[in-house]
Formats: sequence, C-alpha cells, structure tokens
Amino acid sequence: MKTEFINAVDKINQATWQLLADSSSPFLNYNFFKALETSQSVCSERGWQPHHLLCSKFDTAQAILPMYIKQHSWGEYVFDWAWADAYQKHGLPYFPKLVATAPFTPIATTKLISNNIALPEVFSALTEHCQEQNIHSWHILYAPEIDNQLLTASNVFARNTVQFHWLNRQYENFNDFLASFTARKRKNVKKERLSIAQQNIKVRRILGKNITPQELEFFYLTYQLTYLKRQHSPHLTLDFFAQVLATMPDNILLIIASIEGDDIACAWFFFDDHQLYGRYWGSTQECNNLHFELCYYQGIEFCLEHKLQTFNSGAQGEHKIQRGFEPVLTHSYHWIKHLGFRPAIQQFCQQEQQQMQHYLEHCQQFLPFKSAV
Repeated sequence: MKTEFINAVDKINQATWQLLADSSSPFLNYNFFKALETSQSVCSERGWQPHHLLCSKFDTAQAILPMYIKQHSWGEYVFDWAWADAYQKHGLPYFPKLVATAPFTPIATTKLISNNIALPEVFSALTEHCQEQNIHSWHILYAPEIDNQLLTASNVFARNTVQFHWLNRQYENFNDFLASFTARKRKNVKKERLSIAQQNIKVRRILGKNITPQELEFFYLTYQLTYLKRQHSPHLTLDFFAQVLATMPDNILLIIASIEGDDIACAWFFFDDHQLYGRYWGSTQECNNLHFELCYYQGIEFCLEHKLQTFNSGAQGEHKIQRGFEPVLTHSYHWIKHLGFRPAIQQFCQQEQQQMQHYLEHCQQFLPFKSAV
C-alpha cells in the first residue's frame, strides 16, 4: 500500500473522500475540512499545517486520515501541556507534532476514513514518517477504542477523557424522559425550564437551510463574545460558518433566544442521522438558566422529535449530570519518538486511565435517574 501526505484538502478528490467516508457524520464530511482550510481557520500561520495521510493501492484511494502538523496544543482538548513542559525543562523540542483530529472538535469519530482499512494498520506509516521527518510524536484524538495488544505492538499509548452524553432510551417525549428522574431532580429541571417563560424569553430552532444572513451574523457575534470573556481569540472565522452553512445545511441547527423580538443568545449544533452535537454558545446578556435551556433541554427535545439516539454536548461539564447526561469514556492514541520519555509518558497514561475510570464511576453515582440506567 502506498502512503503519501497531502498539504491541502482540495488536493484530494471530493467524490473519493465522500465515497470512503460513507457516513452522515458532519465531522467526516469533506466540506467540513475544506471550510476549515479555505476560511484560514486552520493554516500553518495558526499552527495547524494540513498534512493529510492518503493511502492507496493500484492508484485507487483506500483510506484518508485528516492530520495536521502542530506547533502548539491549542484546540485539541486532550491536554499534553505537561509533556511539552517536561521536554522544555530538559532542553528538548516537543513540537512539531502530528495530530489526527477534527480541529477544535472533541467528538469521537472513525478518524480513518476508509471502507476496508482499520486504524492500527496505518500506525507504522505514521511512525515511519515521524522517524524520517523532524516530527517528534503523533496523536490520534477521539477515536474508537482499540485493543491493547495492537497498541502495545506498536509502542502506542492510550489516553481517556470523560464526556457527558444524553442517551435516548426510547423516550416518547421530554416528559417521558423526566419521568425517569427522581422527584427532586425532576422538580429542579421543571423549575429551570419554567424560569425561561417567566423571563419572557422566546426560543426558536432554525435548520441550516433556513438560517438568514442576519441570524448568522448575530450567532457569530455571540460566538466571539464567549471567547472574549475568557480573553481568547475565536478559533473559527465567520467565513468558516458561512461555508458550512452553504455546503452542509442539512447538518446544522441554530437555536436562538429572544426577548420582545430582540435576539439575546444562540446555540449552534451539528447533527447527522444518529446524533446531535452541541458545539458553540454565546449571549449578549445574562439570564437565569438560559444556557441550560438552549444548550441542553432544547437539544434533548430536538433529539426526541427527530429520533436521534445520542446527544454529545461537548467536552467537560459536570453540571450536565443532574440534567440527565451520562459519563462516557473517550479514547485517544499517542506515539512518542524520544525513547527516554516513553516510559514516563506510558506511566502517565496508565495512571490517567485508572483515574478516568474511577472518575466515571464516581460521576455515575450522581445521575438523576430513579434507578441505575
């Protein structure tokens, strides 16, 4: 099998990409990655140099692994700052590194786009490439779980994080979902939702094809405000959102809150045939419980109406537990070139995996359901 690394997504045939993807997931869609690059949301100037792996046999593409040469660890959500600090203390470079991910998107997907090749089958190609180039490690983030024997054979270390997902257990409607809660937790959710009406807040859901330019501009204003409150610059440009809205309208949901006709907050979601993905939130004024309503409860209702099985609300957020989001493990994989650092990083990963398992079990104790789900 021939392997090569491509420095721009538009150098890969779109029809070939989509045929290999064979999925409704927006985070495997060619247009998602193209919008990231052509909008300059990811580029070498921002520390994200496209470096996509293309595998082919007899001049026919067999697999694509979207990847980036990184000069920092921003926008990944699997944090390796401590590793970079340890390298620096020893006078060694940690960057550049090679990362397979959907940028700024901590969503578990089949990162290797292929009909017949499994992810471990490209480990050796990635390792060989890093050995030959000035690349100090490779990382595959938010991927399906891989058998430990396959990882050990390739000197690859696994890491876990915990996210909180809503799971559709054949609920008929939102009240049916709430009926699975204990009385006290159910009362709390009803109180939060009632407060929205009491504040005279109206909420509307808009599918991608119906989002107006004015609504997109208002969303981007609130998106920017969210980052500015944390004294960060937004990762994504307005052009990125405009492009995905034009090319992927059937994968986008925008929820807007207003008071007396004036829009005050937004939540942006992607969705596919099976899942809803909560991505971005912002507001121009503070209102009690509005974040919970737009980012969680409205999303659950959308899942119920459209028979979606899972609602992935994004990274972190223990406050989601009491609102019916269950802890789940995510999986990432890491190869380190420097032989001296491998034992310490391997030990770090093993200890972290144990901690994440304990944390998941701890979180399960606080679920709001009447009995174990």
